[in-house]
Amino acid sequence: MRATETPSSPHAQPAATQRRVDQLLAHYGESHQHPTNERIHFVAIPMIMLSLIGLIYSLHPWAAYAFVAASMVYYVRLSAVFLVAMGLVTWLMLTIVHRLDAAGMLLAFSIAAFVVAWIFQFIGHKVEGKKPSFFEDIQYLWVGPLFVLSKLFVKLGIRW
Repeated sequence: MRATETPSSPHAQPAATQRRVDQLLAHYGESHQHPTNERIHFVAIPMIMLSLIGLIYSLHPWAAYAFVAASMVYYVRLSAVFLVAMGLVTWLMLTIVHRLDAAGMLLAFSIAAFVVAWIFQFIGHKVEGKKPSFFEDIQYLWVGPLFVLSKLFVKLGIRW
């Protein structure tokens, strides 16, 4: 995919020749075209990621590390560039989780952030007029962060 193309660009390769990551992003992009919905997702998806890691960490730190490791296995199968980016994002989120935990605020923060972010996600989809992609396939919960990164990558001219 050229850096100037978006996943749902009319100049993108035909679906039959696209890599799996490009197909997933194109499909995800179909229900995330309204600018308000996109802006909501750019904030809510990272908050959901952070809160989910925090919630799992609150149950047991090793459960969170196992979840993160499994997520990285999913990403390595799609794109090395996205794997590195998600590794950096996840490292940052784990750093925040550790600090919130040390301050005794992790569970309360994670619950509040999770609920508020999902409320905004559903508001965004109401504005969009389309249901969230994960309603048809749970893997789109892992594609959402890649969608946000793909928009950033396009702006920065990074190929994935």
